[in-house]
Amino acid sequence: MRTLWAVLLVIVVMFAQIFIGSSPALLLLDQANPLREPLGAIGVTLTALLLIHLVRRFLDRRPWSALGWRNPSHVLLGVLAGAVPPLAASGLSLAVGASTWVSVDASAYVWLPLAAVVILLGQAFPEELLWRGHLVDTLSVRLSPRAVVIISSAGFGVLHIFSQSPASTLMEKLLYVVMAVALGFACTAARVRGGGLWMAVGVHWGFHLGLRVLPLQPVHYGVTLVLLTITLTLAGALLLRGQSERTATSHSPAPTR
Repeated sequence: MRTLWAVLLVIVVMFAQIFIGSSPALLLLDQANPLREPLGAIGVTLTALLLIHLVRRFLDRRPWSALGWRNPSHVLLGVLAGAVPPLAASGLSLAVGASTWVSVDASAYVWLPLAAVVILLGQAFPEELLWRGHLVDTLSVRLSPRAVVIISSAGFGVLHIFSQSPASTLMEKLLYVVMAVALGFACTAARVRGGGLWMAVGVHWGFHLGLRVLPLQPVHYGVTLVLLTITLTLAGALLLRGQSERTATSHSPAPTR
């Protein structure tokens, strides 16, 4: 019951940080205002920090440091690990005819740095702070590492049934949720591998950046989702395998003479 409560609380906080954090910018600024999305993303991050601080101080009574703030440079490794799966899936999707090139003006890429900041502050950081920071830390107190990985991945993915996506049919919507579970798995594996929050943030951030680099339009979106699920799952498995190998090495006995 405590585990279910912890997951439900995270879901409530996630919706709250999105709506509360983004509302001032959405209500006060015109849709054409270039500051609308950046300020909304900043609002989401600030609201997430406040809400998670309150939850951890007054409900879970867990230390703020346990969220895993060390090694911020790991975000760069995470971006690389997160960008490879969508790039690989996009290439395979294009090769099998599940997607096609679209004409994009080169000037559109001028806005990519700003889009990257919006993704980081509006999605990658606040969501990972909540799911791989707060929830993983809370569950790790009483559950096995395997159970923590499963719950964090599944809860994050199932929540995406409410997300907006190109999915139109019921099957595509179900595949989108499965893909989101795979993304949650890759992010949780990054949290385990990096020993902190930042690599998970990087994986989440890199995933969204990788989706936006190639100007592709889905023809068979379900096939693209299957390919994304496979590549994300492989990335997560590789991250966990590396961690298990490091753990085994660190606990191996010293050679005797």
